[in-house]
Amino acid sequence: MIMKKLLLSLILFAGTFIVCIGGITVAKGYNYYKDALNEKSLTEMAAEIRSNENYTDIDQMPQIYKNAVIAVEDKRFYNHSGIDLIAIGRAVYHDIKAGSFVEGGSTITQQLAKNQYFSQDKDITRKIAEVFMAIDMEKRFTKDEILELYLNSIYFGDGYYCVADAANGYFGKSPNEMTDDEATLLAGVPNAPSVYAPTVNPELARQRQKQVVAQMIDCGFLDDVTVAQALETFQQNSSANEITPVNYKEDALTQTPKSSGLLDSYVTACREYAASALDYRQPVSYLLRLLPDLGSQLMASGN
Repeated sequence: MIMKKLLLSLILFAGTFIVCIGGITVAKGYNYYKDALNEKSLTEMAAEIRSNENYTDIDQMPQIYKNAVIAVEDKRFYNHSGIDLIAIGRAVYHDIKAGSFVEGGSTITQQLAKNQYFSQDKDITRKIAEVFMAIDMEKRFTKDEILELYLNSIYFGDGYYCVADAANGYFGKSPNEMTDDEATLLAGVPNAPSVYAPTVNPELARQRQKQVVAQMIDCGFLDDVTVAQALETFQQNSSANEITPVNYKEDALTQTPKSSGLLDSYVTACREYAASALDYRQPVSYLLRLLPDLGSQLMASGN
């Protein structure tokens, strides 16, 4: 009986200690958020980004590009309120399993908050401040405004800090002129610009592009019939089509970038079915049955 009471007291003490520490950490994060907001309001932050002479309105970005970004970076973007509890839970599980911070679980809104207000350090106080800022942003801006601000302020490698600069620098054209191939290629770069920038490592950029397309299928942007038709088109045209490397800026910006080939044919065939919001219809198992043929053709092309 005495041991049971002692054990209960220890558990109660440990629980109280954890709650207190958690409360103090949350309070620090909230103060961090308020201090950052006092230095620069959300209105000032948005105005600063929009002042860029190469700022691009969301309507001037190809739908296939916006779909690709959402699929690969934040597939529940249009359904959450700034934070994605499912993604956070998955990240916590992987972090605990790895014994270190290996996955962030941040939404597009959180990334915008972090990039504009906080450091890149993986610190719990900063993370809490980021959550408060993201929730505030969701109250202040529409989803399209958040996505627009994000794509006009993230780093794409090679010194490009907005989608217009990246599209012009890598492909020699404005965002609304990008082909489907270029759009899906560019969507994968911000995850790790030093690794996936086409001018740094074209092969890895193409591998990342395939992941983007895979995520677009997995998120339900395409239905069974569309995917089947696209794969049939690949098989019919595989002997005639090859993926031609894009003419990046170091080759010749004066030339028209070449972007025809298997991937371009694929996303073009699926384009009319791409939704403006997420629609979850295809499980991962279905995706994995479809990709080997596409993957083998892409690898055979050498890109």
